[in-house]
Amino acid sequence: MGSVAGWVWGLIHPMVLLGSWIYVFSVCLKQQLPPGQPGNYPLFLFAGQLPWLLFSETVQRSSSSLIEHAGLITKTVFPAEMVPLSVFLSSLISNLLALFLMIVAAAIWVHSLGPVLALLPLYMLLLGLFAVGIGWVVAALQVYLRDTAQVVTVILTVWFWLTPILIFESQVPKRLRILIYANPLARVVSAYRQVLLATEAPSWRDTGVLAVYGLAAFFLGGLVFRHLKRGFADVL
Repeated sequence: MGSVAGWVWGLIHPMVLLGSWIYVFSVCLKQQLPPGQPGNYPLFLFAGQLPWLLFSETVQRSSSSLIEHAGLITKTVFPAEMVPLSVFLSSLISNLLALFLMIVAAAIWVHSLGPVLALLPLYMLLLGLFAVGIGWVVAALQVYLRDTAQVVTVILTVWFWLTPILIFESQVPKRLRILIYANPLARVVSAYRQVLLATEAPSWRDTGVLAVYGLAAFFLGGLVFRHLKRGFADVL
């Protein structure tokens, strides 16, 4: 039997997530945003969660993607590089449904839609380059080191808490803020929030830093993948 709801699940999950945050943070905890932060607390969280969900799902699923498609890679002439890339594209589809929900909610509750929304595809592209580059590395390593996927889970857990999604940058001790500044996901989260809630363009300096991170990860990840790819047929 096929799925009853199909693609609708990609919209149901973020709706439940958003509803849960509204209940917990606005109704129960009555959490407020710091002065100067745009939107309301649930939408602030949701806007920050969107890029993280796209990145983490791409990297996590990529780590085991080559093992899952071993028959396709070893028995056919198929470019293995396309497997992590296809993981990102499938993750992007469900993420776009969540993004649609975010845009509708922002338009209704905070009236924050503006022309800068047109910049969002740029940041999705830069995030995609970064995620696919890392996805190539972890996918290739998983072929040789079968604990790689577990290590990725641990790293992503730590990485999540080093990204200002549930916390504010001002809450991080000054001596540790270098971890925020060096974190490309922190810049992507900030860019999403500015575009979706503040209706202002992120600084071009931050955009340039994201471009460097994205292109470097994509290029280096591709080199690592191509080097390790030579032994896939023997191991898979």
